[in-house]
Amino acid sequence: MTLLKARGVKAYYEVGKRFVKAVDDVSIELEKGIVLGLAGESGCGKSTLANTLMMNIKPPLRLINGSIEINGILITKVDKEFLKKNVWGKLVALIPQSSLNALMPTMKIKDFVIDIIKQHEELDESEIVLKAEKSFEELGLPVDVLNLYPHELSGGMRQRVTIAIATLLNPRLLIADEVTSALDVSTQKQVLKMLLNLKEKGRINSIIFVSHDIAVLRQIADMIAIMYAGKIVELGSTEEIIFNPLHPYTAALVNSVVTPEPEIKKRDLAFLPGEPPDLSNPPPGCRFHPRCPYATDKCKKEEPLSLTISSNHLVSCHLYET
Repeated sequence: MTLLKARGVKAYYEVGKRFVKAVDDVSIELEKGIVLGLAGESGCGKSTLANTLMMNIKPPLRLINGSIEINGILITKVDKEFLKKNVWGKLVALIPQSSLNALMPTMKIKDFVIDIIKQHEELDESEIVLKAEKSFEELGLPVDVLNLYPHELSGGMRQRVTIAIATLLNPRLLIADEVTSALDVSTQKQVLKMLLNLKEKGRINSIIFVSHDIAVLRQIADMIAIMYAGKIVELGSTEEIIFNPLHPYTAALVNSVVTPEPEIKKRDLAFLPGEPPDLSNPPPGCRFHPRCPYATDKCKKEEPLSLTISSNHLVSCHLYET
């Protein structure tokens, strides 16, 4: 069953008289039970897409076009109050990049939790604290952290607490934006294990895990979408993306990862020349063509369509047109 359905989504930043096309005509579907990895270089639009998919849109970001449906609710057609009361936290929750910024530094974790839950449910403070304690225990977190301030927690514990708070209302979809990027390898594994544990316990149905790190995505994702310059250029199963990347950008991204696996180790480490384009004035045709070793005149003029190569493997590249 489809949990998330996004069609033709365009979300631009309005900067003076210019538009920065951070998310430009993106369509994506997510089935219940699937963990989708979203990968790409910094500045490609991953975080903007993550926020747009839950309609967490604030100026200068604007939704220009498209529809987004979560669990049968067309969230692009409802007002902010409906989103706050019925969508955010319940249908979809976002774990932002910085766990320290996600928590109020002047509030104890307990008070922060009480403040959030009261926006959604009519419970007294003691009931909310009991609910939080039960949730923390279930996720293997010490309940005494509820009486601490964020600065009293380690970076890894802060991140795990942020995840626990984001999932208190059992959202159907959890969007995790670069939640492991500032953590050491051991703590990364703890966080990934916690997310999968939430899914196994039925606290959440599906996850969109945003990361620039392919190696991390391989540990958690069933599917991976590759984003470049505001567009999804390839989507496939994790194994297909790792072992059979089709788009030249995907191949460069995968081959830039140091890995002990013999199948991938045989490939030379890739270096991708140039820089991502200016999204206020992206190049015509395929946006990757200025950096692509296989670019043709057609690539410079015509935008490639999304092609179905095999079951659940899509790519936007003229190389695969028949």
